[in-house]
Amino acid sequence: NMSIVSVPTSAYADQKPGTSGLRKNTQVYLTQKHYTENFIQSILLSIDENERKGSTLVVGGDGRYYMKDVVQIIIKMAAANGVAKLVVGQNGILSTPAVSCLIRKYSATGGIILTASHNPGGPNADFGIKYNTSNGGPAPSSVTDKIFTISKSLESFQTCPDIEVDISSIGSNAFKVGGSDFTVDVVCSVKDYVEMMKEIFDFESIKSYVTSKNLKLCFDSLHGVMGPYADKIVCGELGADASSIVHSIPLEDFGGGHPDPNLTYAKALMDKMKKGEHDFGVAFDGDGDRNMIIGKNGFFVSPCDSLAVIAANHEAIPYFRKHKVSGFARSMPTSAAVDHVAKGFGMEMFETPTGWKFFGNLMDAGKISLCGEESFGTGSDHIREKDGMWAALAWLSILSHRKMSAEEVIIDHWKKYGRNCFTRYDYEQVDSEAAGKMMKSLEQMTEDQSLVGSTQSGAGKTYTVQLMDNYRYTDPIDKSIAEKQGIRIIFSDGSRLVFRLSGTGSSGATVRMYVDSYVSSDDATLEAPVADVLCPLVEIALKISQIPELTGRTSPTVIT
Repeated sequence: NMSIVSVPTSAYADQKPGTSGLRKNTQVYLTQKHYTENFIQSILLSIDENERKGSTLVVGGDGRYYMKDVVQIIIKMAAANGVAKLVVGQNGILSTPAVSCLIRKYSATGGIILTASHNPGGPNADFGIKYNTSNGGPAPSSVTDKIFTISKSLESFQTCPDIEVDISSIGSNAFKVGGSDFTVDVVCSVKDYVEMMKEIFDFESIKSYVTSKNLKLCFDSLHGVMGPYADKIVCGELGADASSIVHSIPLEDFGGGHPDPNLTYAKALMDKMKKGEHDFGVAFDGDGDRNMIIGKNGFFVSPCDSLAVIAANHEAIPYFRKHKVSGFARSMPTSAAVDHVAKGFGMEMFETPTGWKFFGNLMDAGKISLCGEESFGTGSDHIREKDGMWAALAWLSILSHRKMSAEEVIIDHWKKYGRNCFTRYDYEQVDSEAAGKMMKSLEQMTEDQSLVGSTQSGAGKTYTVQLMDNYRYTDPIDKSIAEKQGIRIIFSDGSRLVFRLSGTGSSGATVRMYVDSYVSSDDATLEAPVADVLCPLVEIALKISQIPELTGRTSPTVIT
């Protein structure tokens, strides 16, 4: 019977969870005394005591530096705080979608995910801790606010220092802590998730198509968590050659790379696809919830188009043939491409703030079946997280159903629904004060309504400002309100500019600028390069926001 120890600590004022948990430079966790323990204790105390005693939590992460140490900290602290059972991925490895899967499959109280998602990893890079609730999705604002409130007044944390669990070995570990039973089940990282994917998709049909067409696949895990999942699914289940998966060994520093599946950080995949030797390519982020789809010869599938195409072809996926599709949703900055699909099917369409947690209420209420964000996140109501492998398998299902290439599917989609040309400019690690000044200037214009009715010109084209606001969202299910979710400028032709500060960085500020403009299916520029179509609006956006002048940045870090 192991004893519980109460350790005195001092509260920190900066443990406010962002869009997806608490993300900081790894050194913050390593060098500030009890920084990790404080946040874990705050999470545990946010669970009502009656619910916490005897509860089950899922624990895992993306394999980044410091993760294994934190798994052991969580084991000791969960035992001391009355948790009855932990389900831990082998070696601590669990993708974010797999954690959501396990929470739902085993009716767990929640889960703690050790990831900073698409941020780089290593001793001098980033680490993150995120809490998901019993529906499998990210904790809503009411819970993260509670965690933050607890963290600001914490005076001690509870731990059971004598517990040690070998998380490299699958099996059940039983203990007696403070007179209560405590169990740690170390489970295969991929088994339950793969079983779920096999229930959603027709693996035999996909395998038959890939084999008959001799499709060359390239699944790039960027040395993140998805390597073992890609190995099991792409090679093990679909029978693809081992060369079909690259950068598949999870590394603590992601091989020195940036595990963000976009055209800047997954350039190696794009370069490989441009050679024309592969037919279908996918890149995943560090924790496996994001995806980038690339067709043959380097044909880039915009995340906005990806969501719209999956929505338009949902009947190619067995899961959607079994479960009636109720509606679609997208984050506000995401292009309106999926809106046209919803209208075509006569289905409900929802627009939410950025952050997957906002989709959770809609899914739980049966309002939506499919949703996505322009930040390379796509998913459905099979879990409550975005899901990179799910998106890749959805695309393979559509290709096998339509007997077309990714490029042919996209162009056919544009010809039916029109095209929303979309781009996002990311300015990473901008001086926080400069970024704040830029946003303050836009907020002032919004309050004054000084731009509404004005004409704005760029690259020889003129637009009239119809609306300017700071996006405000009222959740249709619980009526909670999210304010100041991004400055929107909407023109009379429906084109949009959006400006917001991202909540996923660990230092400085990330300024995001979004540009979205619709091109009708009979327009001569339907297949023109996005940069050419949006050039006038980008010029207008930079002029209105004064990003170069106020931040000192003459060009973005990443263009999507």
